[in-house]
Amino acid sequence: MTDLPTPDTDQPHDLIGIGIGPFNLSLAALAHGVPANPRPLTATFYEQRPAFHWHPGLLIDGASLQVPFLADLVTLADPASPWTFLNYLRSRDRLFPFYFAERFHIQRAEYDAYCRWVTDQLPGLHFSHQVDAVRWNNQRGLFEIDFTQLDNEGEAEALGRAHTRHIALGIGTEPYIPEPLKPLIEAENVPVIHSADYLHHRQELLDAPHITVIGSGQSGAEIFLDLLRTRPPGHENLHWLARTQAFAPMEYSKLGLEHFTPDYSRYFHALPESVRDELVPHQWQLHKGIDADTIAAIHDELYRRTLHGGWPDTTLTPGVSVRTAGRIANTRIELHLEHTQQNTRTRLTTDAVILATGYRERSLDRILTGLDPYMRRDASERPRIDDRFRLVLDPTVTGNVYVQNAERHTHGVGAPDLGLAAWRSATILNDLTGTNPYPLPERTAFTTFGLTPHNPRVPTQGPDLIPLAQNN
Repeated sequence: MTDLPTPDTDQPHDLIGIGIGPFNLSLAALAHGVPANPRPLTATFYEQRPAFHWHPGLLIDGASLQVPFLADLVTLADPASPWTFLNYLRSRDRLFPFYFAERFHIQRAEYDAYCRWVTDQLPGLHFSHQVDAVRWNNQRGLFEIDFTQLDNEGEAEALGRAHTRHIALGIGTEPYIPEPLKPLIEAENVPVIHSADYLHHRQELLDAPHITVIGSGQSGAEIFLDLLRTRPPGHENLHWLARTQAFAPMEYSKLGLEHFTPDYSRYFHALPESVRDELVPHQWQLHKGIDADTIAAIHDELYRRTLHGGWPDTTLTPGVSVRTAGRIANTRIELHLEHTQQNTRTRLTTDAVILATGYRERSLDRILTGLDPYMRRDASERPRIDDRFRLVLDPTVTGNVYVQNAERHTHGVGAPDLGLAAWRSATILNDLTGTNPYPLPERTAFTTFGLTPHNPRVPTQGPDLIPLAQNN
């Protein structure tokens, strides 16, 4: 390998983003053209993967986003941006078809195509670049970032180092597998996959005589529905298991959705740490439930299969946990199940398992090992994150490390929600530049969260900005 010949190693950037998922792509889009007096903001973003793909294993035909199309990369902060979803449609001569389709919720595959359209045109995005280390250089007052450029096979091709005043971490989440289910991953000759890889193994799964889906969220429901539609009536041979007490719909009332507003994020951040930790698990239905249309489609498909007599060969059982799991006879899997309400146990033998068990935030510790002496942590050893999405660091570090979708413990259930992407990106850029390139609303919800309102920080620029009167 050789040192990568790039000007990045010579001239410091204002911002380097690590990871190019939807959230850092939103930041890159809004950062494009933003001034950092007396010159334009210099920003570059590194991504280990060779290209942008958003949950490619779950782009099931017909599956839609659970947020409106206005929750694109930029619109809720800058509807006049060239990177809006509507401008994407315009560039494809699809505005009129979209208008007549009257769709507020677009398909996941279309959202993925829209994001790839942005990455194809937006400068400063570097794919096949793996960030290896981050350090603070006290002498220069800059962050040092070591990276490896990868070739088409994913092998190391060259090394490089970049310097930056600020960092934005958008390294995303990773598939989560509960401890009792981990032995399944090692089951050779038996298809066991996480839902993240569903489409990559779909045909293999369809060939299995009996299939079990584990998990009660949206992914589990979409996969169960897709499998159900492919199986012959009366011979479906499908099990769907969930720990939750019901296959419950996601909270989608208009006031319920206000938990995904900046107002609620600010309120949640101001709560004591212990209260936040207790609150998050009880809010699962805000983001881990199932879209009502998907539930209806599953019921409709099951009902259709009863029209000529008999019931479909499906078992849908909530309130069940998997105690242990393992292979039997090299080609099958045995699940040891426990029903929490009945306090009963049984065994289930199956030929394939799909783990729709969700995702967890990737740990920041590996990539931030070099900053560990400077980081401030909470009582649970998690990074402390302030109200402007900055890691709380030692005062000797004059640059900021911003985080995206790694702050659920400090900002609540809206952290992974696409609807807050543009607002969070704009908040970061307003703070980073010390100006106000994206004026943001002071109030975003009809709900008043708490008896003592948490007053948002009022922008310092703009003579026409008048704070809203506080209710007594």
